[in-house]
Amino acid sequence: MKKLLICRHAKSSWDHPLLTDQLRPLAERGERDAPLMAKRMLANRVIPEKILTSNAVRAVQTAERYLEIFFKEDPEFEKTPDLYHASPKAILEKIRQTPDRINSLFIFGHNPGFTDLINYLGENLDNLPTAAVFGFYFQTNHWMDIQPENASFWLYDFPKNKSPKIS
Repeated sequence: MKKLLICRHAKSSWDHPLLTDQLRPLAERGERDAPLMAKRMLANRVIPEKILTSNAVRAVQTAERYLEIFFKEDPEFEKTPDLYHASPKAILEKIRQTPDRINSLFIFGHNPGFTDLINYLGENLDNLPTAAVFGFYFQTNHWMDIQPENASFWLYDFPKNKSPKIS
């Protein structure tokens, strides 16, 4: 079984309007929410073996906050331009490149691609909020074989949520 946690980057800052979109850092709220969500995942024993992130600054900073919380688990860490504003198809292609020795993958990136991917995999979601996480189990031993037909809901949580859904 493979487990995928789709993590939207935390709230980004608009304080520097001359920065390109890819260089925008986390806002104060994002700096607060990213470790909060990582701690919730750790408390529920949702542990990454690998963290894969878009190379956009806000996504990398969000992923790094998770890395700080999960340092004892020593997950692999990879930055890629392939997740920056990627389509669901491109995101899925990148996920499918994950080595099969990895069973729990956390990916960090952006909307609308992440919300569209969640819907493609069979769950109805209008919008994945900033710092939110959405997880799937896949009934397969190979990342190359993940698809909607073998996807099952695992969890959904976001910073303002008072009752996370975890199956």
